[in-house]
Amino acid sequence: MLAVPFLAAVLVGSIGARPLRVRASLSLDAARRLEGEEAVVEATLQADESVDRLEVTLHLDPGLELGHGPITTVDLRPGVPARLRLPLRCRRWGRYDAGRLRLRRRGPLGLLVQEGALDDPLPLRVYPRPQTLRTLVRPADTQVHAGNQVARARGDGIEFAEIRPFAPGDRVRHVNWRATGRRGTLQVNDLHPERNSDVVLFLDTFGSYPTGGERTIDRTLRAAIGLADRYLRQRDRVGVIAFGGTLRWLSPGMGIRQRYQLVEAMLDTRIEVSHAWKRIGTIPERTLPPRAMIVALSPLIDQRFQVALDELIGRGFDLTICELALAWCAAPREPTDRLAERVLALGRDSVRARYMRKGVAIVTWSERRPFEQAIEEVRIFRRHARRRSA
Repeated sequence: MLAVPFLAAVLVGSIGARPLRVRASLSLDAARRLEGEEAVVEATLQADESVDRLEVTLHLDPGLELGHGPITTVDLRPGVPARLRLPLRCRRWGRYDAGRLRLRRRGPLGLLVQEGALDDPLPLRVYPRPQTLRTLVRPADTQVHAGNQVARARGDGIEFAEIRPFAPGDRVRHVNWRATGRRGTLQVNDLHPERNSDVVLFLDTFGSYPTGGERTIDRTLRAAIGLADRYLRQRDRVGVIAFGGTLRWLSPGMGIRQRYQLVEAMLDTRIEVSHAWKRIGTIPERTLPPRAMIVALSPLIDQRFQVALDELIGRGFDLTICELALAWCAAPREPTDRLAERVLALGRDSVRARYMRKGVAIVTWSERRPFEQAIEEVRIFRRHARRRSA
């Protein structure tokens, strides 16, 4: 006799229960967004009968979240479409699918639950927000293609170099008639041509480590996209190499098409654990053109990446290293924690000093200062290094 009330509740809860038949469609206002921006998914729902308190939600991957709460409730009337706007917050870069809709209807007493799902692929690409840069590190050598950088060589251009005596083969339009009248011999203006450079972004993807508020991979991609955007605006050729558990690369190129390809290639960058030993020989030769400047972004933890940097130095590449500062312990309390931090700091100091002895521009970039300040330190180091070498 005790089971009678429970059986009665089940029967009452199931009275009038019919299969959930709701037609749904999804659309996305934009397929590309930056970190921190919002995307809106519009859901259109329609049923042939009344549906009260239909629960609507989106099944989202980590990195996306609904702007107004996880569940939205709507009442459907027969034949009348209901349109819902579901705002999404893009919290982290990556590739996502925003088209996984979940529907739920509860019975009168909440004992019967009917669910439905719609998987309509809505690809959403969230790009890392690039670092703001106003100055750049200029490569030591230029290529033969026209660009915005003044080359050290002499040739046809608009940047004045010096006045020199006329030589066979000089053009008449380069003759400096005032200097010719003063010196009594034919004098010509020597000029610097405007050329471009090859820049390769060398990214360490062997591991991702804490830097305080973010991981090293997030800061690496933001800095790389900022550098790529600025160099491409200067009409330089830019490529990228993700050197880690899985090798990914994009050969140097220029133009707006190359910019989109670079961003798409960086979105595919992932940290994949691998214990295989890798060297520079595994990288295609066309990805590292001669006289290219290599900008390495790394926390300088994995020895395989350090060996790759040593090989680049040995091959004579113009190398710049941006070391990402780490934060192992937010507030070390135990003496062993402080001792471990000191040992780690000494090891990183020795690695940094080794590259500086080789004449490589290396700078430490922490979260407490902007990336542009670190780039300015590199520019100052390279300028004084060239003066000493001269």
